[in-house]
Amino acid sequence: MLFLLLFTQGIRQEAAEHNHTLKCARKPENKFRNRYRDVSPYDHSRVQLQDGDNDYINASLVVAAEANRQYILAQGPLPSTIGHFWEMVWEQRTKAVVMLNRVIEKGTIKCAQYWPQGEVNGHSDELELEETGYKVTLLEEDVRPYFTIRTYLLQRLKTNESRKVFHFHYTRWPDFGVPESPAAFLHFLLEVRDSGSLEADVGPPVVHCSAGIGRSGVFCLVDTCLVLLDKTRDLNSLNIRRLLLDMRQYRMGLIQTPDQLRFSYLAVIEGARTILGMATAQDDVINTLGEESADLQDGHNHLVTKDDDDGENTRDKPPPLPPRDPSRRSSRQRAQPLEFEYEPEDPTDTERLRERQREAELRKRRRDERISSTSEKLAEMKRKQRKTEADRERPRGLTADRETDNTSGSSSDSDAPTLPTKRTKNDSKL
Repeated sequence: MLFLLLFTQGIRQEAAEHNHTLKCARKPENKFRNRYRDVSPYDHSRVQLQDGDNDYINASLVVAAEANRQYILAQGPLPSTIGHFWEMVWEQRTKAVVMLNRVIEKGTIKCAQYWPQGEVNGHSDELELEETGYKVTLLEEDVRPYFTIRTYLLQRLKTNESRKVFHFHYTRWPDFGVPESPAAFLHFLLEVRDSGSLEADVGPPVVHCSAGIGRSGVFCLVDTCLVLLDKTRDLNSLNIRRLLLDMRQYRMGLIQTPDQLRFSYLAVIEGARTILGMATAQDDVINTLGEESADLQDGHNHLVTKDDDDGENTRDKPPPLPPRDPSRRSSRQRAQPLEFEYEPEDPTDTERLRERQREAELRKRRRDERISSTSEKLAEMKRKQRKTEADRERPRGLTADRETDNTSGSSSDSDAPTLPTKRTKNDSKL
């Protein structure tokens, strides 16, 4: 694990040698369009708005040329930039928005409520943005255990044009952590892929968390690696470190902590076992990743342990990969393209079906309680914001309140909100 920590620090140091400019992000008029003062888009790769007097938005176009992939990585919208966010989605012909955080995490606002929650949840199906001239209407919502898929109709009011946009919201990525398992994350990635939203013939997907660098970086790196692996069927040609450094040429700080990097490797390993076939993937992964694999297999719920630092007999032979999922296919079966399926329910197993129904009811009750709690917290925060309006002429600088690795001081996407900004009637309601 110590190796992984040094590996992460080495990536930071090498990426820091890039001399990319941040002039537009640092302009005084754009100060309050940034959620964090230390997370800004580079001038050469920033997405530029095409309408209005100011073309600035905190978003970057990240290109993975080898995989024929492009992603727009963005910060979570602020109340004052919701209109700019949907304007970008329209102008870039984006088919899907991928959201990897919750609006509130541990009592802190991580992102504005930029989408309509729907009448079924006690809110409106529509969100009209008069400042930029767009309207967002909820058409469908599919709630899953780890994520929610929404379908919206995005309308440009001045031309009366409209398009459907998917909203893939991963709801179980914990603050100060990583997803519960690579398999659940890969199932989410597969849903995004199946929608056609990552293909080259549509606009780049908009991927965001709070700052748009940590969790968003994991999503893009894993997807790119698995595209290349599916293309070449050769793990020896996969250089994850170089791919990450290439991505950091387009947006600063992608993947912030050793935990996030470790999880990225674990997700690639899990995907490789499916793509390459159970019989060969394990040996190929170990041979290709070498010491990285040795550090990754000791689990992903801690940072550094005593055994990791001992340095004796820990590098002679890589430990085995995680145990095989017994529900997966036999190793003798021919490898197929990346696919993750869940075992269907037996309709004759009434007790199991009742248990599933009880679990679904419990999830719905918890979701309703979470929505109610979120509304109350936001209402209280809005009251506090109104009280501080008199102090806006003397703004205080804030840095990103992100997940911090207690060994190296590195940070990630568990971020703190920006300074209060004035609400308009177009801000969505919770």
